[in-house]
Amino acid sequence: MKHIGLLSDTHGDLPEGLFAFFGKCDEIWHAGDIGDLATAERLEAFKPLRAVFGNIDGQEIRVRYPRHQRFLCEERDVWITHIGGYPGHYDPQVRAELHTRPPHLFICGHSHILKVIYDKKLELLHLNPGAAGSKGFHKVRTALRFTIDGHDIRDMEIWQSERNPANPSW
Repeated sequence: MKHIGLLSDTHGDLPEGLFAFFGKCDEIWHAGDIGDLATAERLEAFKPLRAVFGNIDGQEIRVRYPRHQRFLCEERDVWITHIGGYPGHYDPQVRAELHTRPPHLFICGHSHILKVIYDKKLELLHLNPGAAGSKGFHKVRTALRFTIDGHDIRDMEIWQSERNPANPSW
């Protein structure tokens, strides 16, 4: 059994509330747009980190983390990438492989919109944790926490932090 903390689009900003939310997690997965190496290293110092680079990430992140990560967690095939789309609207760069070899769990970021959608056609669970950082159009920061136990993906929980009007930079 693995307890997973999932975030994306930190853009170099890690809210302190995430550390309490991820406290009981075994691993943290980051779906890209990390922002800088210091952010990644802070997460790595806290928990084991699996990450992919996103479109805003510079060379220091790109040499350390791949564009795609595909691996087994418990008995589930997991694919993490930054730009992936969502059921019915998958990005052309991933669509062919999704249709020929779909994972059980497809994770991406980029949109800054939290999504948990079961794709009945491909029989996969799509997760986008939204954006945990303060940069972007979103008004609420979000992340996810869940458990993978054998074949089961369960106990999905959402962390959120709303924009403070008194502090526009969050």
